[in-house]
Amino acid sequence: MNSYLVYGIIFVILQFLELGYFKVADRYNIIDKPNERSSHSTIVLRGGGIVFLFGLWVWSLFFGFPYPWFLLAVTLISGVSFIDDIRSLPDSKRLVVQFVAMVMLFYQLDILHWDLWWMVLASLVVCVGASNVINFMDGVNGMTGAYAMATLMPLYFLNRELNFVDPTLIIVVALSDIIFCLFNFRAKGKAKCFAGDVGSIGIAYILLFLIGNLILKTGNVTYLIFLLVYGVDGVLTICHRILLHENLGEAHRKHAYQLMANELRIGHVKVASFYALLQMVVSWGFIFLCPDTVEAHWLYLVGTFLSISLAYVLFVRKYYHLHEEYLAGLEKSNN
Repeated sequence: MNSYLVYGIIFVILQFLELGYFKVADRYNIIDKPNERSSHSTIVLRGGGIVFLFGLWVWSLFFGFPYPWFLLAVTLISGVSFIDDIRSLPDSKRLVVQFVAMVMLFYQLDILHWDLWWMVLASLVVCVGASNVINFMDGVNGMTGAYAMATLMPLYFLNRELNFVDPTLIIVVALSDIIFCLFNFRAKGKAKCFAGDVGSIGIAYILLFLIGNLILKTGNVTYLIFLLVYGVDGVLTICHRILLHENLGEAHRKHAYQLMANELRIGHVKVASFYALLQMVVSWGFIFLCPDTVEAHWLYLVGTFLSISLAYVLFVRKYYHLHEEYLAGLEKSNN
């Protein structure tokens, strides 16, 4: 069968599955109600990112289940995340499941070796942390979908040369992302659905699996740069909240993208597009401008990390007072 026809069929199937989920979510009231910490003001269906899990299963059915443990890992973490979207689960239970799912993903990558236990343990902590950072960054319309595509594109390009993963997987994940964006990459108040934890955590594990294969193929850990923009905002925001002695488990609006969308009134689509474009500039620069040496790769990674971090700090220092004014007004109205 012609490959374009196969992908067309898969796209239609995923579209129907997503629309079917919307009916289920509407019937059983799986919705996201806005509160004072939200960046949206209308009730929206939650869990539209389940299309990423649908995509993995449809891809496996079409292409013969080449990565069974990876599929089971994403199914496990997406299933628990979906339950958490419906009714909140304790952080401890979610964290245990995240580690179990990551161990399953590592088993698929064939890196669970006792002689490297310290490296495996460190990788587990880093990857589970990275998946949660990706989840934290899902706060405005289009952010998850746009950023996922910004990461998938350079991965697909490199895979054509390095063949580190089945190329059909990247294509079907991209098709799933396009379908999600059709309903989420919209102006504030016009999104049909949000990704939910099922979507943001699900795509996080998928991206980490793809990047993990690339790192194992090349022996070059600096390819984590494909998640650098999220990493800078997520990690520095956590550091900021620690300095403020805040409970990291509570919802907040302190990310740089939230300051843009809420305090500066920049449109959701514009903010999401900015993050995606910035990540693409970093990634394509790494691929095309950076000399192919270990030293150059590390220099580029450290240089871009410091540059974006400095920009983050300067931005927050300039505009964070607007958020403080918002919190003060909120506290005054509650009293």
